[in-house]
Amino acid sequence: MSVLRLVGRPLLASMFVAGGLSSLREPEQVAPAAEPVVRPLTDRVAGLPDRTDQVVRLSGAVQVAAGLMLATGRMPRLAALALAGTLVPTTLAGHRFWEAEDPAERAQQRIHFLKNLSMLGGLLIAADDTAGAPSLLWRSRHAARDLRREARAGHRAARAVAGPAAGVGALRAVSASVPKRVVCATRHRR
Repeated sequence: MSVLRLVGRPLLASMFVAGGLSSLREPEQVAPAAEPVVRPLTDRVAGLPDRTDQVVRLSGAVQVAAGLMLATGRMPRLAALALAGTLVPTTLAGHRFWEAEDPAERAQQRIHFLKNLSMLGGLLIAADDTAGAPSLLWRSRHAARDLRREARAGHRAARAVAGPAAGVGALRAVSASVPKRVVCATRHRR
């Protein structure tokens, strides 16, 4: 693993581990702010708990687990996607700058909103990072290309062998159709 990944992943994960622990310990502090986002989610997604504080705790648990996975390099792409999935509703619930009346509060919430968008961008980059190894999509495309190349080579080889073989077969067929007396007569004339 490169030094940048070794240092960058824990730095990116640190905010999620800290925020997730806070949500796990005291979900009632953020539950009122999360209510406008959690209600529509629980109506659409059947597996989510009905109570907002339980959804906040669940999100916090995902953030802690995925944050630790990202920080330690255990399935970092999946961990980054999980963190991105929790960051979107967290940002929409916690930093609704467009609803703030006070200009100073609006500016502060806009800064936090944009900070979270930046973290989302970092998570998306981390989710795409294959650590220098080719992705599964790249490997499958190249395997398919190699198979097509080998099939074409096999086809060419078969045609190269089949051409002369077909000629020999045609000569045998012609010689089989000539009566033996003619063949024998031509041999005796010499």
